[in-house]
Amino acid sequence: MSHLILATSHLGADRLRRANRANVAIGFGLRFVCGQLPSEEQLWIGLERRSTKHCNVGDHWLDDVARSSLRDFATRDIGLFDLCAKFDSIEVWADPWPNDQLVLVWLLNLLRPYKEFTTKLSLVQTDDSAGNYHPQSVARWKLPVFKVTDAHFTMAGRAWNAWRAPTPEHCFDLLSTDLTKFPRLRPALITILEELPDLHTGLGENEMGMLGWIEDEGTERRRVLRAAEFREVYDEREADELLDKLVDCPKPAIIEFGETPLDKSKEALRHQPKEGRMTLTDLGRAIMDSESDEDFSKHNPIHRWWGGTELTNDRLWRWDRRNRTLVAP
Repeated sequence: MSHLILATSHLGADRLRRANRANVAIGFGLRFVCGQLPSEEQLWIGLERRSTKHCNVGDHWLDDVARSSLRDFATRDIGLFDLCAKFDSIEVWADPWPNDQLVLVWLLNLLRPYKEFTTKLSLVQTDDSAGNYHPQSVARWKLPVFKVTDAHFTMAGRAWNAWRAPTPEHCFDLLSTDLTKFPRLRPALITILEELPDLHTGLGENEMGMLGWIEDEGTERRRVLRAAEFREVYDEREADELLDKLVDCPKPAIIEFGETPLDKSKEALRHQPKEGRMTLTDLGRAIMDSESDEDFSKHNPIHRWWGGTELTNDRLWRWDRRNRTLVAP
């Protein structure tokens, strides 16, 4: 029998493939936790057989997949549904981190109408990222394999629609529902909700973590970015952009300087290099002070996306960390 694994990340698929867990193991490089979400049409086109619609690198779902990964089953031009049709059984392997859980619910919602695939679909949910382990270790894993049922598809559709909604309310409401079919989804949702601007500081958990990582004498940028690694929300590029927004703004919480003596004048800050050591500004230190009422959003423009929610200063949904609740603008 031929067996296909669809993994929620490229790295996980690489380990599963090298562990010979299936004839073919393919991962998805989609990132849903940061930036404006692609439209459903864009996502659909990306999964079609390669054509003139796929003009740029990254337009097709297999652009980042090596030809050898597909072995003798297909070429890199094939569409997702055509690939699924070639196999007798399909497993979805989902890592526990927020983006992986979003890819999981998106994928199950996508496959839901296609009985020719759903009848041979099963689900494996890991406790850690398969990409963190050697293929020989992954080959020995004995994880539960669950048949995907209508209950899985229903909850996946609800979760995906909640993430695409124009406000975070539906995601918050999911926390009070039965999520036992997806045991990693609840902690993932809480982690993502904590990335909303905090009720008191105006910054999310990753942003606060970066501020907290900076030492008085200054800290190298790469070390500050390590603060984002522990929460497993953003990749390196996304964390770098998040850090830049704390530096490149009218009233920064962090300043970055090179080997020359630090000049804190406004004109000097504008022309100082973007590599080197980082230190907190007065605002950054005030935000870190639990006795202070400083709020980053009171001093700087906010414009970013949280799922389908567009966050601006006038429309700033917040997270109350102490009471673990959502606060409307």
